[in-house]
Amino acid sequence: MQKIKTIAFDADDTLWVNEPLFRINEEKFDSLLKEYVSHSDITEKLYQTELKNLKHFGYGIKGFVISMIETAIELTNGEIKGCDLKKIIDWGKKQIDHPVNLLDGVEEVLRILKNNYQLMVITKGDLFDQESKIARSGLADYFDIVEIVSEKEESVYSLIIEKHKLKVDEFLMVGNSLKSDILPLVNIGAFAVHIPFHTTWVHEKVESKDLIGKHYVELADIRELLTLLK
Repeated sequence: MQKIKTIAFDADDTLWVNEPLFRINEEKFDSLLKEYVSHSDITEKLYQTELKNLKHFGYGIKGFVISMIETAIELTNGEIKGCDLKKIIDWGKKQIDHPVNLLDGVEEVLRILKNNYQLMVITKGDLFDQESKIARSGLADYFDIVEIVSEKEESVYSLIIEKHKLKVDEFLMVGNSLKSDILPLVNIGAFAVHIPFHTTWVHEKVESKDLIGKHYVELADIRELLTLLK
């Protein structure tokens, strides 16, 4: 940790609350569709549609809304009412406009780290939505670099490190997703700190066998990062 010069943070569910907002709309969607069909696996059908659509729409709320609409049309054989499709669209708009609620300790930690490290955000998702959340979070001034990417994988992280003329063994990534924020960094020789969030999208979960031999630090709270770096 003495070598670290640049600390990058994931955004959603590392700096502010995100995933619970998707769960709320999933529950609304499930209740809405049950007025039309008796399927017990509406949420699973939605998830499969989301996965299929990632290559078309990427990550984020807009793709989520389109996937809800597509799933609704398919499960109801096109019988879903226009007014109910409008409800789904309105849920998405409300989610996009939802206040950015910082997680406990985030701003305090960034304020302290800013004095000694180059700070960065690396987040994936819709460009417009992520830029808006960063601006509305009040945290933008703490970061020297912001990278919004379509996917988080080893090659993407390597390109970012090369682009900004950084050294991989002086680079630390902090995030809540083992799949997106931790394993890719470990695999390219960087440092990684995992801070779990209580709600995780199933697409971001990894099997325990994938963690064998992978060296990273897990913290319960972002404030513990200050102690770790000392």
